[in-house]
Amino acid sequence: MAAAIAIERYTPAHKPAWDAFVAASKNGTFLLQRSYMDYHSDRFKDHSLLFFRKGKLVALLPANEAGDVIQSHGGLTYGGVISGSSMKVALMLEVFETMRSYFRARGLSTLTYKAIPHIYHRLPAEEDLYALFRQQAVLCRRDVSSAIDLQQRLPYAELRQRKLKQAAKSDIVVAPSDDFETFMQIEEQLLESKYNTRPVHTAAELRRLALLFPENIRLHAAACQGAMVAGVIIYETEQVAHCQYIATTAEGRVLNALDALVHELLTHVYPHKKYFNFGISTEQQGQYLNQGLISNKESYGARAVVQDFYELTM
Repeated sequence: MAAAIAIERYTPAHKPAWDAFVAASKNGTFLLQRSYMDYHSDRFKDHSLLFFRKGKLVALLPANEAGDVIQSHGGLTYGGVISGSSMKVALMLEVFETMRSYFRARGLSTLTYKAIPHIYHRLPAEEDLYALFRQQAVLCRRDVSSAIDLQQRLPYAELRQRKLKQAAKSDIVVAPSDDFETFMQIEEQLLESKYNTRPVHTAAELRRLALLFPENIRLHAAACQGAMVAGVIIYETEQVAHCQYIATTAEGRVLNALDALVHELLTHVYPHKKYFNFGISTEQQGQYLNQGLISNKESYGARAVVQDFYELTM
């Protein structure tokens, strides 16, 4: 008979083991390191789990409580089960069975589960999707992001090529930047005017996170006569350069500064990555597709990658 799965709830004493496991995992990224997760710990009641078999750590679940609901994770883009190279399907089924019993015994009713998109996997790691199916979880949301396979890029659309030619005639300088304050002012103005929303992060939070993860969080900017007119904050993982924030000013739009900036990132900064991901173009829990937004991303040669969300009744 297989050894039983033992569960421990995360405490700060687990941080070294947690971070080491994420770093060596099949599907973990720096977003799932505790220093990133805990920057907004005051907003979430953490209920992350560590799964052991025969005393060996085999899986992690980043999670928080929201009433009688467990979210994995409410403050992260993704946060499903993190697993190592030894994880196989039968073991994942045991992990889910034990996890479900654990939460049920504590009066928690539902798990909302954000699967980690496959482009972030260093090795195939979709054992959790099969376990969710076996546990009769319900697909409740599907977002669509747009990614470029940088090893077999598609050509730019004709309009994008024209804009790049126009941008080449402008006095635009593209370079790394640490001016998070100016960039986030541009981002805030853009989101307020177009979507009546605000960024998830403040400039101070992004600066702090960039200091914690200097190899993973970078701001790239396009400037004209010394003034920032466009920028992209990249979250860099082993496989993916992900656009966490993209923004441009009115002047930047006239100058096609963002076209020049993205082209530089694709061709000179991140060509060694497997994917360049522009992020999602869906709203209203995936039910609304912003066609103008996704068409813009697709004009660079990006194509669809979905992120799935599940609900599992305890």
